[in-house]
Amino acid sequence: MDRTRPERGALCYAVTVTAPAAAPTTAPDPFAPARLGPVTLRNRIVKAATFEGATREHVVSDRLVAFHEAVARGGVGMTTVAYCAVSPEGCGTPNELILTDDAVPGLARLADAVHAHGAAVSAQIGHAGAVAAATGHRGLAPSRTFSPLAMRFTRAIDDAGIARVTADFAAAARRVADAGFDAVELHLGHGYLLSEFLSPRLNRRTDRWGGSLENRARFPRQVVMAAREAVGDRIAVTAKLNMADGVPGGLWLDEAVRVAQMLDEDGGLDAIQLTAGSSLQNPMYLFRGEAPVHEMAARFPRPARAGFRLLGGRFLRTYPFEEAYLLPYAREVRAAVKLPLVLLGGITGRSTVELAMAEGFEFVAMARALLREPDLVERMRTGATQAGLCIHCNKCMPTIYSGTRCVLVEPR
Repeated sequence: MDRTRPERGALCYAVTVTAPAAAPTTAPDPFAPARLGPVTLRNRIVKAATFEGATREHVVSDRLVAFHEAVARGGVGMTTVAYCAVSPEGCGTPNELILTDDAVPGLARLADAVHAHGAAVSAQIGHAGAVAAATGHRGLAPSRTFSPLAMRFTRAIDDAGIARVTADFAAAARRVADAGFDAVELHLGHGYLLSEFLSPRLNRRTDRWGGSLENRARFPRQVVMAAREAVGDRIAVTAKLNMADGVPGGLWLDEAVRVAQMLDEDGGLDAIQLTAGSSLQNPMYLFRGEAPVHEMAARFPRPARAGFRLLGGRFLRTYPFEEAYLLPYAREVRAAVKLPLVLLGGITGRSTVELAMAEGFEFVAMARALLREPDLVERMRTGATQAGLCIHCNKCMPTIYSGTRCVLVEPR
């Protein structure tokens, strides 16, 4: 894979995934137990964080518990509670779980429910940064920037704010551990605050938090080590890291590999989950497949609906889908670090899971496929099926405002 930065304006890179001629005999069985730091998972398949849209009151709801019970019952090794804000100002949507003390009893109930079905549970924690401007907050970013989601400028975070947010991450991680969770996933991707610091496009600072890659990575690395110190070895600590932002001038693979190496050397993580795209600038770079412009437009107030239908394609671009579309990027990271890695991106079939194991990835993460079939992992394990039914229409995306679900499945 070419490590050079893409040409200006280039947003998508064609890749072809082919299986190796012969899988190494040392490739692990994806359905056998595996260690993730201090935790043993019953298999190597993780339910990736998929925003559930089920926490209108910012605490765990019955609907959120049922969502994760379904995939736990369906055979995943670990399920991930999606985007939990480390503070109210870090919320990216109005219906996110906020990791205050009030959230701990509900988290404990959720953990017990998942454990009862033999699965582990993780919480993805983050600060939305500039994306938070869409929820009525001013929005924090490494540098003052215009938020198209809120139609206003954000505020550049200062040293005191960086210290406060670092402490918020540590406190949130501690609450997750206190609630009986097995892991915490630190969100360093998708154009949220820590990802914005890594981006040369969004981070235009000239102090010790900007400029060189080492400076731009300082804040995310600080957060990782603070979270590790907060939880010790009680639970696993992982991170979700962008390999490419999908926008000209953003983080690209060459620098992402170096960031992964820094995180590996720091010793604060038990694994890295590899991702791409930006909720702020180019969300479809992660999802691939059809762009649900008209369905998203329907969620807007009537005056803005027509405008989004007309111009939304500029924000929600369409990229061709193919199985394991992030694998070519991820191979570059796999060759550069020793840390366990989680492969994400269009994994729906057993053969792709086995390919990931053969190529040296310790875990795989599945998301949309499990929205349509929460029991897909168990049916793949038993041989009842070889691949999922998800058609990557992405019409699940707009449902985050009313409870995330596959629109092709009848409600139960």
